[in-house]
Order: sequence, then structure tokens, then C-alpha cells
Amino acid sequence: MAKQADDIKKVVLAYSGGLDTSIMITWLKENYNNCEVVAVTGNVGQDAELEGLEEKALKTGASKLYIEDLQDEFVENYIFPSLKAGAVYENGYLLGTSFARPIIGKRLVEIAKAEGADAICHGCTGKGNDQVRFELAVKAFAPNMKIIAPWRTWELKSREDEIAYAEKHNIPLKITRETNYSKDMNLWHLSHEGLDLEDPANEPKYEQILELSVTPEQAPDEPTYVELSFEKGIPVALNGEKMTGVTLIKTLNKIGGQNGIGIIDIVENRLVGMKSRGVYETPGGTILYHAHQALETLCLDKDTQHYKQSVAIKFAELVYNGLWYTPLREALSAFVDETQKTVTGEVKLKLYKGNITNVSLTSPYSLYSEEFASFGEDDVYDHQDAEGFINLFGLPITVKALLDEKGGQ
Repeated sequence: MAKQADDIKKVVLAYSGGLDTSIMITWLKENYNNCEVVAVTGNVGQDAELEGLEEKALKTGASKLYIEDLQDEFVENYIFPSLKAGAVYENGYLLGTSFARPIIGKRLVEIAKAEGADAICHGCTGKGNDQVRFELAVKAFAPNMKIIAPWRTWELKSREDEIAYAEKHNIPLKITRETNYSKDMNLWHLSHEGLDLEDPANEPKYEQILELSVTPEQAPDEPTYVELSFEKGIPVALNGEKMTGVTLIKTLNKIGGQNGIGIIDIVENRLVGMKSRGVYETPGGTILYHAHQALETLCLDKDTQHYKQSVAIKFAELVYNGLWYTPLREALSAFVDETQKTVTGEVKLKLYKGNITNVSLTSPYSLYSEEFASFGEDDVYDHQDAEGFINLFGLPITVKALLDEKGGQ
């Protein structure tokens, strides 16, 4: 049975220190009988945003703040499985926010259980995808846990109302009404929504918006070359240097950002039904996806490569819709892992003013045969075999044409 407000003595709050969660500590205390609020921040790579967070949380009424370093787990158990799957939502979105929510939701439950909390609270709006992603993660690990979602119940109707509430209660904010973009930052990407971006007719003010990247126009006039090494679909080295996943992504973010890589402006279909417009910066991720896909063209057979493309679409939909902790996602990951056994090799790329170009591909498991593909003379392919193949392959077309001719007489 759901707990009433009087029964809630301790709440675990998913805390980012942004606009929504900055005011929620005060709001929870006002509306839940001065309950204890335990703030939890999952560090998934938003390092700069963690500065001063504990002081702010405690000053605004939290009893404590957990800052959980989830970066390694985030990369190994969420980012890389999605990369190996080639999962891209609606041909553009590399799932930066989508696959960060399940890991945070899982940790919220673990801390809520350890703290003996009565409820978990998040700052997601009633229009967004993240409310679903957080709450499905909670349901996966604590199906009876009470969830508080202030945006669905409180009297505040807009971000402007939230700012006014913060000012009234002397809650410090890093934004103003003029810089009030809705952002999400993690190791993989930075998203921007709101303000002038809400009208798709408006060109983004990239010089004001971008933080990880420069525009292609501002990128260097000389290309940058990078070489990535993969083992079973996982990137393990950059330019010959072995790196952890976290370090590799951070390094690629810097290199890609300097070359204007990974900036996209898209209108996407939210899970709740409406369309939304956002600008995403994913410099390192864009490079990794490009390199991984290029290597797969060398190492996967035709049928596996083609079938995997349909799996990638479904995988992306599951992740986008918050269904990470489901049997189907796990089953698809098992299929993907099987396909990646031979996706090992080196990929060299050229980065230039927002573009990525393949330079070279090598793999000990390469299925490319110069002998078979060559336009020159060879001893392994009999060109005369093609005639019989075409006759058989085209038999349905031939039969249909003969029937059409007969019908026309």
C-alpha cells in the first residue's frame, strides 16, 4: 500500500544541484512534515557540476549527500553494451541521457534500502522521458518503494516558477531566467533544450550553447588523425596507448570537440508522445560509433551485419524507453555479444571540421578477400558461374514477366 505523507519520514532524493532538485529539498520538507532528505548524486562524468554540491545540499536542508562514482560501471555495463549493439535512436541520438538513468536509479534503490528510506524522489517533469527511466529502474529493484515526483503534483508550473520559488527561499542557483536552458551532462554527452530551441525554426546559437565542442567553422584547418583499437567490440586503446574506458572517452571528447565532431540538432519523438527539439554534443561517442561500425563492415558476415541493424533499432528503443532492466534487453545484449567475438582490430580515422573519414581498417578476423574482390585477374572466382546464379536468383522475375506477356496477348 502506498504510504501517505504522514508516514514518510525519510526520502532519498536524486540530486543534481540543478534547478529542479535544488528547490526540492525545501519543498519536500514543507510538504512531508519536515521529513529527512538524503541527497544522492550519481557521478556519471559530470565532474565540473560536482563542485560545491555537498555544501549546497546541506545548506538547503539535506541531512547528507552521497556522491557515488559510477563512471567505470557506467562505461562498462551501459555505454559499451549500447556501442556494441550500434544502438542509435531515430538515426541520430546516441542515448547519452537514456542509458545514464538506469544506473543512477539502481544506485538510488541501494542507498534507499541501506538508509531505511520510505520513498525515493526525482526531479523529472511529467512531460519527459526521464521520469519513466528512473521509475522503471526503481520498480526493477524495489517494486514496492514509494516514488515522489513533485513535478506531477506541485503548484509550480514552469521553470520560471521554480526560479521564483528559489529566490523566495534563498536557494542559490547557477542559472538565470536568460540562461535557463535545460541541460544534462555526463561522460558521454551534453544535451541542451528549452528557450529558443523550443521553436525548430530557430537556428541554435551555437556560440552561446556549446561547451564540449566548437563549431566546424571554428575547428582547425588541418585534420586530426586518430587510431582506435578494439577487442571483441570494445575500444581498448587510442593511438596505440591502452586506456580505461573512462579515460578513452574523455580523451576522445577533447579531441572530437576540438574538431567540431558530434554536434547534432534533432527533433525526436519522446516516449510520452510529443516531439521535442534538442541540441546534443557527443564528440567522443560519435567517433567511437563511427569506428566500431566501420570495423564491423570488415569482420561481420553479410547476414549477421544486416540482421544486427534491426536489432540495433530495437535495442535503442528499449534504452530510450527506460527498459534497460528487462529480459528482452538482456537477450539482445547476449546476441550482440555473440556477434562481437571477431570484432577486433584497428581503425584509423581522419577528423576534419565536423566530419569523420575512414583512413584504414585492419583485423586478424577480416572477411575481406582481395583475391575475391579484385577487378584484376584471379584464380579463385569463375566469372561464368555468375550466369547460372543470376538465372536462378532472377527466376521469380522471369516467371512474372512471362505471365505478364501471356496476359497481354
